[in-house]
Amino acid sequence: MKILLVSTQDYIHHPIPSRHHYIFEYLAERHEVHVPHFHVSEGPERKTALKVHEATKYYTKNPVLHYSLNAPHHFRVMNRIIEDEGIDVVVAGNVLAGTAVIKAAKKHNIPVLFDLKDWFPDSAAIYYKNRLMKRIIHDTVFFITKYNLKNSDRVTTVSPALQEMIRETGLESTVIPNGVATDYFKSMDTSVGRGLCHIPSDSFVIGFLGGIERRFELDEVIKTLPELIKYNEKTMLLIVGGSLFTDYLDELKTLVKDMDLSDRVIFTGLIEHARLPEYISAMDVCTIPLSSPEWYGISMSNKFFEYSACGKPVLIKPSPGIIEIGWDNTFVYENNSQFIEKIKIIMDNPREYHPDVEPYSWKRRGDEIEDILESLLKK
Repeated sequence: MKILLVSTQDYIHHPIPSRHHYIFEYLAERHEVHVPHFHVSEGPERKTALKVHEATKYYTKNPVLHYSLNAPHHFRVMNRIIEDEGIDVVVAGNVLAGTAVIKAAKKHNIPVLFDLKDWFPDSAAIYYKNRLMKRIIHDTVFFITKYNLKNSDRVTTVSPALQEMIRETGLESTVIPNGVATDYFKSMDTSVGRGLCHIPSDSFVIGFLGGIERRFELDEVIKTLPELIKYNEKTMLLIVGGSLFTDYLDELKTLVKDMDLSDRVIFTGLIEHARLPEYISAMDVCTIPLSSPEWYGISMSNKFFEYSACGKPVLIKPSPGIIEIGWDNTFVYENNSQFIEKIKIIMDNPREYHPDVEPYSWKRRGDEIEDILESLLKK
């Protein structure tokens, strides 16, 4: 197959790989996969087996401005790729660029799979503090997302809750959950990560990794530290990652300083993804502190599978898709008081966990996507 992937991210420079990176690098081993480059991020260029086509005419780091200004150019680029490369099938996962490629694909009678990895209206609006701006962005993206889903030949998504939201628009979809790179996310001795981060070996380390954005209540996690330190004076917090589009990381650092916790909280900044298991090894408990019911209702976070593959207990808000998996390393909380109590339980009962993550490997996810693309071509 010749596949055109229109990803949610700057495929080349975004520091955190998405499901599309894992799935389509794997599929590129036996198919020809093309990807347009939306130059939104400034990270180092990642290696890829995909054939990259520059699609940025007007550069800006602001995602809304970037995709709005470049929308007509994106259509021309997608149209040219389909014509020149003989594309057989399209996979879209972007909002405005998704609309561009759907229109180009329809022009050439090419089938489209739309892969909805989160609820775009909420994820786009989260970067704005002004209520009016949040509402405008949310409603605009909702309208475009509905158009994209209704004009695609097939829709996939990551969780049952997202599947239900899609059903409310009158459409059906197939759930293909997120996964984990089982070849390098594995258990390691705690000394590996603690040596890297200069953490004393007898510490109790609460950990988080990922993009430092407001969809995660890391400020609330920081606020629990004084009580946890009273319970266990060796308690520390390790935050692995960086902010991409907001000043939330700076706000957290200011909060830590104001609470006089600078010796208890470590910020590593962005870390190469293949090295994340080393940093997870330093953690005694891993967290996914999603900020609202809208987020944890639809979440099937990659982090959950990555933490689990490393044998760690995971403390999450009540995410139905994750809870239904039923792994014994899953601890659920709803507020700061419950967060503290669950941390105390984990402190008093240290152990390693061994969930069966192999069914959630990215290679299996890639095989499932491949089956759907082949079925579209047969039609």
